[in-house]
Amino acid sequence: MASAPETRQFSTLSTQAIRVNEAGSPKKKMKLGKGGPLLLALLPALIVLGIFYFYPMLTVLVAAFTYPEVGLQNFDWFFGQPVNVAVLSRTITTSFWVMLVCLVMAFPFAFFMTIVKPATRNMLMLIVLIPFWTSMVVRTFAWVVLLQDSGPIGQFMKLFGVEQLGIMRTPTAVLIGMAQVLLPFVVLPMYATMSKIDTRLLTAARSLGARPAKAFVSVYLPLALPGVASGALLSFVMALGFYITPAMLGSSRDAFLSTLIQGQVQGLAQWGYGAVIGFVLLFVTLVILGLAAWIGKKTGGSVQDMVGGSKA
Repeated sequence: MASAPETRQFSTLSTQAIRVNEAGSPKKKMKLGKGGPLLLALLPALIVLGIFYFYPMLTVLVAAFTYPEVGLQNFDWFFGQPVNVAVLSRTITTSFWVMLVCLVMAFPFAFFMTIVKPATRNMLMLIVLIPFWTSMVVRTFAWVVLLQDSGPIGQFMKLFGVEQLGIMRTPTAVLIGMAQVLLPFVVLPMYATMSKIDTRLLTAARSLGARPAKAFVSVYLPLALPGVASGALLSFVMALGFYITPAMLGSSRDAFLSTLIQGQVQGLAQWGYGAVIGFVLLFVTLVILGLAAWIGKKTGGSVQDMVGGSKA
């Protein structure tokens, strides 16, 4: 038989174990129940997305295969008309050029924001944000006034012997208007990435014998690539769906897929044709996003390592 001290010690340990178990059980229940309030908080947003986003998109996708009858006749019409393929090619090509123009203009601007004084940086940030406070229609109308032959730019060019500016209703006008709208969407992710890069790395590279241009290309540019890639992807995908700017600054020869959708649905009441154009536009967007994700997966590890190294 166990002695009295051993019995008391065993009883004390058992009581402590019971208390620890009772004190820990509510915490475990609280931990398991954390997902409930989170789902309730997301429920209104999910309902809004389901009603106003997923349901209309599903309706368009179904109409592409079922209107006016079940089959692939809408796809045969789209790819059987050379004008539709030309509009698709123009949409992708113009969006690509808009992306390049935005990258070329946004990179030095974002880099300059990282090296100036805070007061100057705040002023530059205000310049970037002001377009968000102005309607896209108003900004496009402003470009219509500026780019027409009788506008301020046309009057100024007459001083140099240029009688007609000839930019309105051309792909150049569309490119200018779209680049102006999308430029802030490229500057902001670039600046967010560049502001975390330690510029002392450039000084260290130059102290080791690298020329300034070599140090910038070999050290700074790879660290800024995540921001460049984000801005490029965002501007390109957004440009694919532009409607107002190409319609106001371009001509019928500069139509985008969005303009084609408007003409088929609102003008001709061809819901099946409009749905298949939307399906093609969605498919192209998903392919681009998938390609970007694949490239990021292949190169993201090394870029992440470099960015992490710059923080240290």
